[in-house]
Amino acid sequence: MSPLCSLLLALALAAVPGIRGACPQPADLKNANGTRMCAKLYDKSDPYYERCCGGAELSVQPGTDMPYLPSGWGNVASSLVVGQRCDLVVWSSRGKAGKKHKFSTGTYPRLEEYRRGLFGDWSNSISSLYCRCPPAGPRP
Repeated sequence: MSPLCSLLLALALAAVPGIRGACPQPADLKNANGTRMCAKLYDKSDPYYERCCGGAELSVQPGTDMPYLPSGWGNVASSLVVGQRCDLVVWSSRGKAGKKHKFSTGTYPRLEEYRRGLFGDWSNSISSLYCRCPPAGPRP
Protein backbone atom coordinates (compact mmCIF):
# COMPACT_ATOMS: atom_id res chain seq x y z
CA MET A 1 0.00 0.00 0.00
CA SER A 2 1.38 3.39 -0.90
CA PRO A 3 2.11 5.97 1.81
CA LEU A 4 -0.64 8.21 0.40
CA CYS A 5 -3.24 5.41 0.65
CA SER A 6 -2.16 4.68 4.22
CA LEU A 7 -2.52 8.33 5.15
CA LEU A 8 -5.96 8.59 3.55
CA LEU A 9 -7.12 5.42 5.31
CA ALA A 10 -5.90 6.75 8.69
CA LEU A 11 -7.70 10.07 8.12
CA ALA A 12 -10.91 8.30 7.11
CA LEU A 13 -10.85 6.09 10.23
CA ALA A 14 -10.20 9.09 12.48
CA ALA A 15 -13.22 10.89 11.00
CA VAL A 16 -15.67 8.03 11.69
CA PRO A 17 -17.52 8.66 14.98
CA GLY A 18 -17.00 5.98 17.62
CA ILE A 19 -14.02 4.37 15.93
CA ARG A 20 -11.80 5.22 18.94
CA GLY A 21 -14.22 3.69 21.41
CA ALA A 22 -17.38 4.66 23.21
CA CYS A 23 -15.66 5.94 26.36
CA PRO A 24 -15.47 9.73 26.69
CA GLN A 25 -12.16 11.46 27.26
CA PRO A 26 -11.52 12.70 30.83
CA ALA A 27 -11.63 16.33 29.61
CA ASP A 28 -15.13 15.74 28.19
CA LEU A 29 -16.69 14.87 31.58
CA LYS A 30 -18.84 17.93 32.18
CA ASN A 31 -22.29 18.62 33.58
CA ALA A 32 -24.97 20.27 31.44
CA ASN A 33 -24.01 23.68 32.88
CA GLY A 34 -20.34 23.21 31.88
CA THR A 35 -18.95 22.49 35.35
CA ARG A 36 -16.60 19.56 35.69
CA MET A 37 -17.71 16.10 36.69
CA CYS A 38 -15.44 13.93 38.85
CA ALA A 39 -16.17 10.53 37.28
CA LYS A 40 -18.67 8.47 35.36
CA LEU A 41 -19.32 4.76 35.94
CA TYR A 42 -20.91 2.44 33.36
CA ASP A 43 -22.52 -0.96 33.79
CA LYS A 44 -21.34 -2.39 30.45
CA SER A 45 -17.93 -3.33 29.09
CA ASP A 46 -16.95 -5.61 26.24
CA PRO A 47 -13.90 -7.47 24.95
CA TYR A 48 -13.97 -4.91 22.10
CA TYR A 49 -12.91 -1.53 23.46
CA GLU A 50 -15.16 0.37 21.05
CA ARG A 51 -18.19 -1.21 22.77
CA CYS A 52 -17.17 -0.31 26.34
CA CYS A 53 -18.62 2.46 28.53
CA GLY A 54 -22.18 1.56 27.59
CA GLY A 55 -25.43 0.88 29.33
CA ALA A 56 -26.57 2.69 32.45
CA GLU A 57 -24.42 5.56 33.73
CA LEU A 58 -23.72 6.87 37.22
CA SER A 59 -22.37 10.43 37.25
CA VAL A 60 -20.20 11.32 40.24
CA GLN A 61 -19.66 14.95 41.24
CA PRO A 62 -16.48 16.32 42.87
CA GLY A 63 -16.45 15.68 46.61
CA THR A 64 -18.95 12.82 46.39
CA ASP A 65 -18.65 10.37 49.28
CA MET A 66 -20.75 7.22 48.81
CA PRO A 67 -20.17 4.58 51.48
CA TYR A 68 -23.31 2.96 50.03
CA LEU A 69 -23.93 3.18 46.28
CA PRO A 70 -27.42 4.01 44.96
CA SER A 71 -29.86 1.15 44.52
CA GLY A 72 -28.89 -1.09 41.63
CA TRP A 73 -25.26 0.09 41.49
CA GLY A 74 -23.56 -2.11 44.09
CA ASN A 75 -21.12 -4.47 42.32
CA VAL A 76 -22.32 -3.39 38.86
CA ALA A 77 -19.75 -0.98 37.35
CA SER A 78 -17.55 -2.53 34.67
CA SER A 79 -16.16 0.61 32.95
CA LEU A 80 -15.35 4.07 34.26
CA VAL A 81 -13.80 7.41 33.35
CA VAL A 82 -12.18 9.76 35.87
CA GLY A 83 -12.16 13.48 35.03
CA GLN A 84 -9.13 15.71 34.71
CA ARG A 85 -7.17 16.30 37.92
CA CYS A 86 -9.50 13.98 39.85
CA ASP A 87 -9.11 10.77 41.84
CA LEU A 88 -11.73 8.08 42.37
CA VAL A 89 -11.13 5.81 45.37
CA VAL A 90 -13.25 2.64 45.37
CA TRP A 91 -13.83 -0.17 47.88
CA SER A 92 -15.00 -3.73 47.31
CA SER A 93 -17.42 -3.73 50.26
CA ARG A 94 -20.15 -1.41 51.46
CA GLY A 95 -19.27 1.17 54.08
CA LYS A 96 -15.81 1.73 52.55
CA ALA A 97 -14.54 -1.67 53.66
CA GLY A 98 -12.70 -4.47 51.91
CA LYS A 99 -10.15 -4.02 49.13
CA LYS A 100 -9.35 -0.45 48.11
CA HIS A 101 -8.09 1.01 44.82
CA LYS A 102 -7.43 4.52 43.53
CA PHE A 103 -8.17 5.39 39.90
CA SER A 104 -6.54 8.64 38.73
CA THR A 105 -7.49 10.76 35.73
CA GLY A 106 -8.08 8.46 32.77
CA THR A 107 -10.32 6.08 30.91
CA TYR A 108 -10.79 2.54 32.22
CA PRO A 109 -12.93 0.73 29.61
CA ARG A 110 -12.48 -2.79 31.04
CA LEU A 111 -12.22 -3.06 34.82
CA GLU A 112 -11.47 -6.76 34.28
CA GLU A 113 -7.91 -5.62 33.54
CA TYR A 114 -7.36 -4.15 37.01
CA ARG A 115 -6.49 -6.66 39.74
CA ARG A 116 -8.34 -6.75 43.06
CA GLY A 117 -6.26 -8.98 45.22
CA LEU A 118 -4.84 -12.32 44.18
CA PHE A 119 -7.85 -13.83 42.42
CA GLY A 120 -10.22 -10.96 41.59
CA ASP A 121 -10.58 -7.89 39.44
CA TRP A 122 -12.54 -4.64 39.76
CA SER A 123 -15.30 -5.45 37.26
CA ASN A 124 -18.62 -5.70 39.10
CA SER A 125 -16.78 -5.23 42.41
CA ILE A 126 -17.25 -1.57 43.38
CA SER A 127 -19.49 -1.20 46.45
CA SER A 128 -18.51 2.24 47.78
CA LEU A 129 -16.54 5.22 46.52
CA TYR A 130 -15.11 8.66 47.18
CA CYS A 131 -14.30 11.10 44.37
CA ARG A 132 -12.23 14.23 44.79
CA CYS A 133 -11.03 16.95 42.48
CA PRO A 134 -8.83 19.67 43.94
CA PRO A 135 -10.11 23.15 43.13
CA ALA A 136 -8.61 24.71 40.05
CA GLY A 137 -5.81 27.11 40.97
CA PRO A 138 -5.53 30.69 39.75
CA ARG A 139 -4.58 31.11 36.13
CA PRO A 140 -1.58 33.24 35.24
